[in-house]
Amino acid sequence: MDVARLQEFCLSLPGAWPDNPWDHEHPVMKVAPGERGKIFAFLGAESVGIRGGPSREAADEWLQRYPDAASVMAYIGRSGWNNLRLDGGIPDDEIHEAVAESYRLVVSKLPRSLRPDGWDRV
Repeated sequence: MDVARLQEFCLSLPGAWPDNPWDHEHPVMKVAPGERGKIFAFLGAESVGIRGGPSREAADEWLQRYPDAASVMAYIGRSGWNNLRLDGGIPDDEIHEAVAESYRLVVSKLPRSLRPDGWDRV
């Protein structure tokens, strides 16, 4: 999996858009318009940060399944965010599913008026 293909996948999700609030090489992916947008994926050259579950305990499943390719994200890991390496340690289809699940978890917490059409069919 490379970051360009992963960004393309992220942008295929309803209402998704790139933002670069910290001026990094790779953007974060958000859903919901403008300043109300919420991050569902942190893209990096070698990994993607995703919401691994609704709780830290649920997100720990990734750490157990892929101990060499998944790790707790710094600063926000206690809230269920993980880093997943893109070097092949996790199959591409599972990376896509992890990003889609992160998207669903983030969108489900948005006010109904900000949820994009079709988000629940992802």
